[in-house]
Amino acid sequence: MAEFAYQFLLTLDATFRLATPLILCAMAGIFSERSGIIDISLEGKMLMGAFVAAAVASMSGSPWLGVLAAMFASVILAVVHGFACITHKGNQVVSGLAINILASGLTVTIGIALFRQGGQTPPLGGTERFRPIEWWLVDTLDSVPLLGSIYRELISGHNILVYIALILVPLSAFLLYKTRFGLRLRAVGEVPKAVDCAGISVSFLRYRAVILAGLLCGIAGAYLSIGQGAGFVKEMSAGKGYIALAAVIFGKWRPVPALYACLLFGFLEAMSARLQGVDLPLIGEAPTQLMLALPYIMVVLLLAGFIGKASPPAAIGQPYSK
Repeated sequence: MAEFAYQFLLTLDATFRLATPLILCAMAGIFSERSGIIDISLEGKMLMGAFVAAAVASMSGSPWLGVLAAMFASVILAVVHGFACITHKGNQVVSGLAINILASGLTVTIGIALFRQGGQTPPLGGTERFRPIEWWLVDTLDSVPLLGSIYRELISGHNILVYIALILVPLSAFLLYKTRFGLRLRAVGEVPKAVDCAGISVSFLRYRAVILAGLLCGIAGAYLSIGQGAGFVKEMSAGKGYIALAAVIFGKWRPVPALYACLLFGFLEAMSARLQGVDLPLIGEAPTQLMLALPYIMVVLLLAGFIGKASPPAAIGQPYSK
């Protein structure tokens, strides 16, 4: 029983690490879509952020410079998305897919040109990436049953970007529901004409929303390559941007429910990794391919069951003409 509890604790510990990029991207998607802009480009912005963060950290030796560069690169793509959808009133889904395709090809092309390692960046050393942070009194609390294990494995031992992601959830909720900017942002996603009649620029509000989404996606990408990983590899985002978008829909465009959805997906991914090669009751050893596909299968099932019940912002996907 004690061994099962410990293994479950380790799975929860992995859940937070695996859910971190999903949380950051989900908050990004909420800001963008609350303003009325569909943001399928979460995947591409995160992928570009991952590459730029690893490349800059490798060349400069500083992970913080990598994060800043990732945020800058992601914001550039966000502005491109805004330019196509807000200024020129283009199709938002097509623009998002175009950015995803662009990021997929551009990261590999630039990676080959810079490092000549098949699109990858060189492996990052300890000083070039974020290391786990050990909190105070970890050794002291080890002697306390259960509490010591929870404190060491679940609370302590994550890198700083994990804690930043968790802190950003209540901050996002506060910004959306307790500030004038959040009120206007939600209004422009519901009735942009009313916002325009109040003398507030709809385009400016939406640009600020997509730029904020770009900043968060950049942090998510940096986490993948210099927080969770030790360098960039081709397509390392592996569809996490789409899963984050599913979490936004599942959470009904609200930060805290979206957090729960991200943790659920992270838990499924952690479970799929731990169940590989394990004999399960009735079915025996589960196929590795099935375990790897489990989180994505669950995304499809959840969307199929809940997307019809979710009510998106009324003006989402609709270009606004003054």
